[in-house]
Amino acid sequence: MNNMQAIADRFEIESLRAELTDAVMMRDYDRVESLFTPEGAMRWPHINKEFSGREQIRAGIEWGQGLWEFFVQNLHPGVIQLDGDTAIGRAYIQEFGRMRDGSSHLNYALYHDRYQRTPDGWKFSERVYEVRYLDSSPLAGSPPPTAPEA
Repeated sequence: MNNMQAIADRFEIESLRAELTDAVMMRDYDRVESLFTPEGAMRWPHINKEFSGREQIRAGIEWGQGLWEFFVQNLHPGVIQLDGDTAIGRAYIQEFGRMRDGSSHLNYALYHDRYQRTPDGWKFSERVYEVRYLDSSPLAGSPPPTAPEA
């Protein structure tokens, strides 16, 4: 693989990771589903949940987002190791929000990723979430009030 191809692949994988964070934050579940290979998997060992295939991943993300009153996920760049039409990587995550049951949540975590080049570009073939720090102290703030409609 030439250097320009490697640069393009890394850029596309970073864009893929950002696209997934945005799709989850915007609750765009069609877009979430489209970012995985058909046989892709999402694993959340910290809550003993696994989703296989695009439909299950979509349903799992939608279920998870339904638990939150509000949710913010920050994505920080990690490493990417290219190997032809596959790659592995890690992305670093910070999340916070309040659950619909009133509990608060702040964590620092990472995703262990596997990527696959497809005719439609790079896609996730697997994401495994590893929580490294969790704080359930009540959050002091809240979302701003919504503006009245004009």
